[in-house]
Amino acid sequence: MKLWRRLDVRLFASYALVALIVFGAFAITVRVVAPARFDDDVKTITSGETSKDESHNLYVDSLDSSLWFALAASFGAATIASVLVARRILRPVQDVRAATRRLANGHYDERVAVPGELELADLARDVNRLAIELQSTERRRARLVSEVAHEMRTPLTTIEGYVEGILDGVFEPNEEVLVAVGEEASRLQRLASDLAELSRAEEGAVALHPRIVDLDELAARCAERLRPQFVDKGVALRVHGGAPVPVDADPDRITQVLTNLLGNALTYTPTEGTVEVQVRREHDHATVVVRDTGIGLSPDDCELVFDRFYRVQGAVRPAGGSGIGLTIARGLARAHHGDIEATSPGVGAGSVFTLTLPVAHVEEPGISG
Repeated sequence: MKLWRRLDVRLFASYALVALIVFGAFAITVRVVAPARFDDDVKTITSGETSKDESHNLYVDSLDSSLWFALAASFGAATIASVLVARRILRPVQDVRAATRRLANGHYDERVAVPGELELADLARDVNRLAIELQSTERRRARLVSEVAHEMRTPLTTIEGYVEGILDGVFEPNEEVLVAVGEEASRLQRLASDLAELSRAEEGAVALHPRIVDLDELAARCAERLRPQFVDKGVALRVHGGAPVPVDADPDRITQVLTNLLGNALTYTPTEGTVEVQVRREHDHATVVVRDTGIGLSPDDCELVFDRFYRVQGAVRPAGGSGIGLTIARGLARAHHGDIEATSPGVGAGSVFTLTLPVAHVEEPGISG
């Protein structure tokens, strides 16, 4: 009886019930009340013959009084039926209203009982889903505050230690000490800057200046700019491409994304390892694949690496890293209607990060860089 659980079917049934009640009251009036009323009126005439007009008036009077009875009976019955149906329908709505008010007051563990009506059941499930998302968001917010405090604690403790050491005469305020303090202050500055960038990315408030660019050329430029760092660490960097791949994107923001992906690959790839960059076009999408021979990822880590401050088991975050670079990169990719995904054959077997962007359809063969 899934059809009967639909709200529109029940409303139609309630209207039909009211109509049947009115029809039944009218039928009883015509069949029972009106004739009986007419017979009583006729009996009141005790002498003479009843004229045609008098008979007509008697019938009309009897019918009028009977119709008033029918109206009162049908109105009363319809009222009772409407109240019962309205209570049955409005009770789940009132439960949803009460739940949303409690959600607005911060009670994110609130849940609504799912009623029998399909439409109201969908509404209740949506409210419950909203409560789950709000609860998850609140937990992430609390975790973010804790993680930010943790990330700030180390440089602040270091700075405090140097300052106290200088005041106590333990350290001389020489160049080496001041450089160390400056590095920790710069680390705090980078963390604050990254957090501001993350906030804008997650809120969709990133300022973009898109234009048609060649993604292949953009990736090649970014790789060449970072190549000296790969050479210093002894990691081979190979770039595969050649064919123009037009995208409508902000070149500075996409360069920021590519820099983050390449820097992440370099960080977690050991010496004598390899990082490959491949740009290709797949139907209406352009992809940049960054493949490394680094520490690899477990199946769970492939999605968790995009969470703020997430640490892969056994991996050591490099000095100066904020831990939210991949989070920012994915936010920027999604701001361009694209995405970033991570895959890996397993721990110790390297990983693959794939940036996907919509291909721009251009008429002219030339593409700006």
